[in-house]
Amino acid sequence: MPRNPSTGVYSKPAGTTPSVGQVIDPVPWNALTTDLGNEITNSLPRDGSAPMVAPLKAASGTVSAPGIGFASVPQTGLYLKGGGLLGFTQNGVDVAFDPSLVYAAKSADYLAVAADNNAVHRYTAAATLTLTAAATLGVNWHYTVIADGADVTIDPDGAETINGAPTLIIPNNKAAWLVCSGSAFYAIVVDRFASAPKGHINGLVLVNTPGPGDTTNDIDIAAGEAASDGTIPYLMVLASALTKRLDATWAVGTNQGGLDTGSVGNNTYYVWEIQRSDNGVLDALLSLSSTAPTMPANYDRKRVIGQFARVGGVNSVPRSYSQVGATPWVAYTPTFNGVGTVTGLVCRSRRVGSNLEVEVTFTTGVATATIFDMTLGFNGVSGGIVCDTFWNSNRPLVGVGVLNVAGATSLYVLGLGGSGLVNISFASAGRDGFAPVPANAIGSASVVGLRFSVPIQGWN
Repeated sequence: MPRNPSTGVYSKPAGTTPSVGQVIDPVPWNALTTDLGNEITNSLPRDGSAPMVAPLKAASGTVSAPGIGFASVPQTGLYLKGGGLLGFTQNGVDVAFDPSLVYAAKSADYLAVAADNNAVHRYTAAATLTLTAAATLGVNWHYTVIADGADVTIDPDGAETINGAPTLIIPNNKAAWLVCSGSAFYAIVVDRFASAPKGHINGLVLVNTPGPGDTTNDIDIAAGEAASDGTIPYLMVLASALTKRLDATWAVGTNQGGLDTGSVGNNTYYVWEIQRSDNGVLDALLSLSSTAPTMPANYDRKRVIGQFARVGGVNSVPRSYSQVGATPWVAYTPTFNGVGTVTGLVCRSRRVGSNLEVEVTFTTGVATATIFDMTLGFNGVSGGIVCDTFWNSNRPLVGVGVLNVAGATSLYVLGLGGSGLVNISFASAGRDGFAPVPANAIGSASVVGLRFSVPIQGWN
């Protein structure tokens, strides 16, 4: 008879155990030799010359004695875990594998359980994520949270902590990766959008729309990228060119309106790259403001990328800041010494590369013998910046001006390394033009106009 298929035990046919002198009955002996031949055929050759033709059934084994192992390392191999799960053991130690990653969207409070190991959940509304006890979830349990619509609060079980605190808030547009230590939780919080170096800009070249477009009103913006101007700059990448119309109120998309508010006129307009942080949509905006355009609803990131003037009802050739390295002109109010209370003050500045450019006109008040000086300023703020210390103790010429009194007199603007002030000088009898003059040399009620460019410390 053949081998028992349930136990694998082979039993010889009856009548095949002869005694001395017995005549062998050919029937049982022929059955025996047939069975032996069949079993030899059904055996698995150790040299691998023939494959299995049916499933191989191994012992269940344990983590220290796997059902399938190796002669040289018997504690490494495969075994059957509880619940019919396949286990891997290496030198008697269980080898753990992550379950398949599972994505799901959530819009309400949720309790994370052991089955959420390696899950990625995107929360589209404000929610509290409650964590099952760390001991239940176990060491190495991990979970990813994406806040995509509102803040998500993570609340561990009972007195357990996350990053050492009772709760952790994941702000909207951020994500967190959580891991369990078996008694507490730890998280790494990251931004969903790429950050960028402050001030970065590349591409985004502006041109008047060529024919057959509207060359009078339209501005084309080439593909490029810029860092938003917020406290945390985000990289805003415009993948393809965009055309915006100055003669229509802003609407999303190319060949749509670009004006932020009001009606078009003969003014200087600033071009802004704008973005929604909630969905990443990019667009452009045209505004009279160089600092605070009227933003469309839900757009909360911005960066001025150029400007153009409209003269006689026609857009002039625009300037792209990525090409010239200049920021827009912004007014500021300098502090003066030696000239009393000035009147008729008009002052503005901008950054061009590593230099600060300033244009200023004013009428002096009551001038004194104090050396004249005025503060540098940038982005609407007077002070806070100084001339590059490379200039050391010298006062090189950084600009020129005119003094409109008793006939026009040419002025020299002098800068000093490490100083946040500039002085004025002029050549005359007894003066070389490179020594600062007292304010009374300029005179009271004198109209002064200056333009200068100063290298600023730290702007290299």
